[in-house]
Order: sequence, then C-alpha cells, then structure tokens
Amino acid sequence: VQLQASGGGLVQAGGSLRLSCAASGRTISTYIMGWFRQAPGKEREFVAVISWSGSSTNYADSVKGRFTISRDNAKNTVYLQMNSLKPEDTAVYYCAAHRRSTNMVVTTTQYDYWGQGTQVTVSS
Repeated sequence: VQLQASGGGLVQAGGSLRLSCAASGRTISTYIMGWFRQAPGKEREFVAVISWSGSSTNYADSVKGRFTISRDNAKNTVYLQMNSLKPEDTAVYYCAAHRRSTNMVVTTTQYDYWGQGTQVTVSS
C-alpha cells in the first residue's frame, strides 16, 4: 500500500485545513487508519484514528473537538478536517495504515504503512 498525504499549508490561527490521504496499490477498506504529527525536535504523536467502517473514531485530547477524521472507502481516501487551528498544531502530518487487527491503535509501532507527510504551519 502506498499512502499520499496532501492538503497541508500555511494558515493563520483560527483557520482551517483539510488533509487528504490517498491510498494506492490495494484497498484500505479493511484497515484501521490514523493520523500522526511531528513537530521539530519532538517525537511523532498520535492525532486521530478511524475504524475500517468509519463508525468509530478516537482523538488525542489536544485536538478533540477541533479535528475530525473521516474516510471514503470508495475513493480509498482518509481525511482530517482541522478547524480552530493553533500555532501548536504546526507539524508535519502523516497518515498511516494498520492492517493486523481491528483495534483502534494509537502508537506508531503498530502501524504498517506510512505516507510521506504534509507540512502544516499555523501562524499566530
């Protein structure tokens, strides 16, 4: 599976962005999909995860209520809608796929495939 993240950019605090993660090579309809981010000098951290059907989601406390993860299995794509952005949301955002179970996993080591990342910069 190849994952291609896009949609990042520069936005002012309070603004919105929508990230996309397009998969190719095979369907991701049975995979748990997650978004992670990594700020300069920090470890990669969990942002959001969605079940294979899209019926279940989970978020990091820092983004809960502001970010929404969704998926369109017909398009083989996962999204991250980011609203009310803050400067501390500045990071490279990565999408990832977990194929080994249906658990809503949140650690980087449990994901099997990674996209290349897209930069999100929020100015104050």
